[in-house]
Amino acid sequence: MKITFLTHSTCMLEIHGFFLLIDPFFSENPIIKNNPLLWNKYIRNFGNFERIDYILLTHAHYDHVCDVEFFAKKFDSLIISNYEISNYFDQKKRLKTYGMNYGSFISFPFGKLKYIWAAHSSVFNDGSYGGNPGGFLFHTDEGNIYLSGDTSLTYEMSLIPKFGKLKMAVLPIGGVYTMDVEEAILASNFLGCDKILGVHYNTFDSIQIDQKKAEKKFLENEKELFLLKIGEVISIYDDKIDLKTT
Repeated sequence: MKITFLTHSTCMLEIHGFFLLIDPFFSENPIIKNNPLLWNKYIRNFGNFERIDYILLTHAHYDHVCDVEFFAKKFDSLIISNYEISNYFDQKKRLKTYGMNYGSFISFPFGKLKYIWAAHSSVFNDGSYGGNPGGFLFHTDEGNIYLSGDTSLTYEMSLIPKFGKLKMAVLPIGGVYTMDVEEAILASNFLGCDKILGVHYNTFDSIQIDQKKAEKKFLENEKELFLLKIGEVISIYDDKIDLKTT
């Protein structure tokens, strides 16, 4: 399993040869818009992706869905999200979707997927209802990971390891709209997971963090916080996690 950090909360997961794009946010992203090289790569050249089999959406805020149509049409991807977001892209955009809600695991070719509670909000820029925000729990032969989406700290996170041990959790750490660093450490305790990929920070002025201090706080709690540059990849194996720059 590989996780490529792309920007903000946008990642690409590679599981069993399938490519899953999470919460695509490029065209309205200030980091991308202000960098001609990144703009050309992700907007003009579709990120140089050869394929995107699935697009997973945690909620309807623009910084998680603004480029769904762009990539879904190019790659004929299946959009997976909550029932309301799926209906929105099906009925208004005529895209392929699979709607789910808080419930059982659902089997896909890459593994089993469960939609998990998130304490946040969810509405499209045009005012359309975005359903209940959530995260995704992946159970695969290559390992289990939890991608929380935008959320505050919730005690429900303590239920997640009861389904199976996690190899990694992807958590927001920027504060203001989501958990901050201290709360993410508490979340990792609930999750029983000591390896955290931090997302949703430094994209906007309101969610700036001190990365060195954040990493130090995690180390002080005997945990490892991964803060990746755009394009860096985490490879998850049976007994280790490797980090490399592409």
